Amino acid sequence: MNSPTAKIREGNNNDLAKMKQLFTDTITHICKKDYDDVQIEAWKLGAENEIRWQKVMENQYVLIAESNGEITGFISLDQGNYIDFLFVHKDYQNQGIAFQLYQLIEHEAIKQEKTFMTADVSKTAKPFFEKMGFSIVREQSVPVRGVELTNYKMEKKLL
Repeated sequence: MNSPTAKIREGNNNDLAKMKQLFTDTITHICKKDYDDVQIEAWKLGAENEIRWQKVMENQYVLIAESNGEITGFISLDQGNYIDFLFVHKDYQNQGIAFQLYQLIEHEAIKQEKTFMTADVSKTAKPFFEKMGFSIVREQSVPVRGVELTNYKMEKKLL
C-alpha cells in the first residue's frame, strides 16, 4: 500500500461506462491466471447486461476510487451486507485501493447495524477477502452464459 490515498466518492450513472470498461479490463488482464479463456469471455459478457448494471446503480451503495480523474476501482454493497462488485483497475493493483474501498463498505454495513457481510468471490479475489477476515462458506460452480466458473461464498462476522 505504497500509493497515495485514492479519492473515494459515491458512484452515479455517469460512471457506468467507465465501470463496465474497468470490469472487463480487470477480468481480462488480472483474472487470466485463475480462469481459462472461455471462462473469461463468458464472465466479461456481464458488462453487456444493461438492466443489471442500472439496478446496481439504483439499488446498491456504490463507491468509486479515482486518481487523476480516472476510475481506479469500485465496490458495491447490496442490501447493506452483500458485496456485489469489487474491482480495481489493472494498472492500479496492489496499491491499497481495494483495501480503502472495502474499509468504507464495511463501515457502511456496521452503520446499518448488519452483523455479517457476504460475497461471492472469484479465485482471484479470494486471498484479499481472506485478509479482510472473510472465511469460505462453500466453493461454488456458477453457470455464466453456459460456462461453469468456480467461486466462493464467503462471509465475515461483524461486531
